Amino acid sequence: MKKYTSLGALLIDFRNFNSMSQGELASKFDVDIRTIIRWEKNATLLKPDKEEAMVDITFIPYQVIRNLNAPVSIPTFYDFNVRRYSLSSISKELPDPNWILDLKETFDRARTIKYDSDLNDIIRGTLIQPHILKPISKELILKAVELLPELNKITFDTSGYYSGHCVFLPISKRLYNKIRNRTFTEEEITVDDLIDYKKQKTPVFYMYDLNSDCNENFLILASEVFNFLKNINSKYYYASYVSRSDSYDLNTILGVYIVWEDKELQKEIKSLAPPRLYESNDELFNKFLNKHLL
Repeated sequence: MKKYTSLGALLIDFRNFNSMSQGELASKFDVDIRTIIRWEKNATLLKPDKEEAMVDITFIPYQVIRNLNAPVSIPTFYDFNVRRYSLSSISKELPDPNWILDLKETFDRARTIKYDSDLNDIIRGTLIQPHILKPISKELILKAVELLPELNKITFDTSGYYSGHCVFLPISKRLYNKIRNRTFTEEEITVDDLIDYKKQKTPVFYMYDLNSDCNENFLILASEVFNFLKNINSKYYYASYVSRSDSYDLNTILGVYIVWEDKELQKEIKSLAPPRLYESNDELFNKFLNKHLL
């Protein structure tokens, strides 16, 4: 993460990250290029309506913009690669897993995916994963919500702006084996492939994507996953295919193992980390819980 002390520096890096000129950014905001120049030189602050527009246009978390768009800015660390921020260098790393296991309260900021606006934010958020080149369909997400509402969640910050999500696809062990053996890809999963996990002998909870804009919101989503898996009293598999280093973190916390990683695809998509397939099951997860709950 890079430390930012001004909105101007953030905007310049946003343009560079997206190979965008000042004129192109001005066009998106429907303002004169001189306005962009003033913003980047910190000669003027954004008006409230432009803050909202900046969240929508740049997809930078609202809290980052709010912190920096102030008479006295709040220094904020931010990483464009993973859309993650932190208020200090010591809070950039994830805490011990016991912190998540101890989260037993219900969070008002996390709810089941429901609205079309939820779907739009989630689809935009999933594309942060470098290996996801084709957006997931809204129909697939909605079917997953219908079959597995407990693990298809969206979170919001204290101001009501989108801050993260988790999308899990309930699939059969047979289909998962094809993914595991690399004869089938997650891009090929359709609505018809999703199953009612309660009717399966050994269902697979396939994490399509989980991301958040800061550790606090990550912990909220992770606790949803933990609390669900703790209450499953049958055999199951947990799997995820990810290419973000912060997504690796959840899998590390869960104590799962790497099935395979694709370094050739990493070169092709120019990802900072290789896409990896992670896997665990009820026995391994219960051992992990027993270890950390002792």
